Amino acid sequence: MQENNAKKGPLAALMRLGLVTQIVIGILLGILLAAAVRHSSAAGPVVELGAILGSLFVGALKAVAPILVFALVVAAISQHRSGNPTNIRPILVLYLVGTFAAALVAVSASFLFPSQLLLSGVEAASNEAPAGIGEVMRHLLMNLVSNPIQALANANYIGILAWALVLGTAFRHASERTREMVNDVAQALSQVVRWVIRFAPVGIFGLVLVTIIKEGFDKLEFYLHLLAVLLGSMLFVALVVNPILVFMHTRRNPFPLVFTCLRESGVTAFFTRSSAANIPVNMALAKKLGLHEDTYSVSIPLGASINMAGAAITITVLTMAAVHTLGIPVDFWTALLLSVIASVGACGASGVAGGSLLLIPMACSLFNISNDIAMQVVGVGFIIGVIQDSAETALNSSTDVLFTAAVDQSHKRPAD
Repeated sequence: MQENNAKKGPLAALMRLGLVTQIVIGILLGILLAAAVRHSSAAGPVVELGAILGSLFVGALKAVAPILVFALVVAAISQHRSGNPTNIRPILVLYLVGTFAAALVAVSASFLFPSQLLLSGVEAASNEAPAGIGEVMRHLLMNLVSNPIQALANANYIGILAWALVLGTAFRHASERTREMVNDVAQALSQVVRWVIRFAPVGIFGLVLVTIIKEGFDKLEFYLHLLAVLLGSMLFVALVVNPILVFMHTRRNPFPLVFTCLRESGVTAFFTRSSAANIPVNMALAKKLGLHEDTYSVSIPLGASINMAGAAITITVLTMAAVHTLGIPVDFWTALLLSVIASVGACGASGVAGGSLLLIPMACSLFNISNDIAMQVVGVGFIIGVIQDSAETALNSSTDVLFTAAVDQSHKRPAD
């Protein structure tokens, strides 16, 4: 009887809720507790508790992120096969161009509406900011040839990415069993990240608690401003950039197709927060639109892995927010290089909720930002991720169908 009651208790009911709901509850509880104790004698112990919870969560992410990025990129490259149908190539080009364009939009928005973050240890940061593109390139090249073990141990994400690309290419010539093993390792590490992210509500509760008690409610405007830049960039890509890319292929009014994809794919993806889970929805929509099955049966699953405009925006905006917070000057060429890094990183984003956030340290390393500071930025990303990750997934997933349909219609146009 007691066991049955335990299963029906409030804790069990809370665990049955979705992760998004749990994170919202964590944020609300953090705000309420902070408001209750902020001016009392209990503020000190509560801040200490919140700091421990937040540090444990961020520390766990810091530990798993480097090896996850390495495994995901190796697996993605090793699984690639040549000889795909010819009409997949223009879709792939659209995926890559769209992701890079999204990163450029995010960089521009970050310059026009610079965001500031609340980060601890910024004043004591010892890393010297790069002076310009020359120093950035030298730093980038030296990191590329870093020892792979040291790259993993020191969270050198540029070195990790370089070695992952090389090793993944080498594994393309390995046996099928070996490639399956590599993919299994990547999936296992993704599962570890899912377990860590299950503790996000507790970690975010601690982060919100410490922020409000120490900084006050007026500092929440930093999060709102950051979220506005993220969502504004995603809307601009969805309603301006993507229609232009579609029109360049179809020479038709792109907006009926754009709105159809947003309505029938984007809305579902917004609530599921998973491009992979939205694949059946996209397949059904592609069939409804009369697209060629041999094309969309390949392009839709492929897009769920590499068509990551929303992830590129998230990586770029949060990295630029850290750059502005640290007062690091950024010239045009460095910003362009950041767009490239964010685009490449986005294509390797983990399929779990919040997976793009774990690639922020890679982009931050371009500016010589320490891993400790970068992982605090990841923590900020999880706080706003309740809305950000949903919007990101909606943009990513709806664009899979949009670009597939654009290429399919362009191939049919001469026969019409």
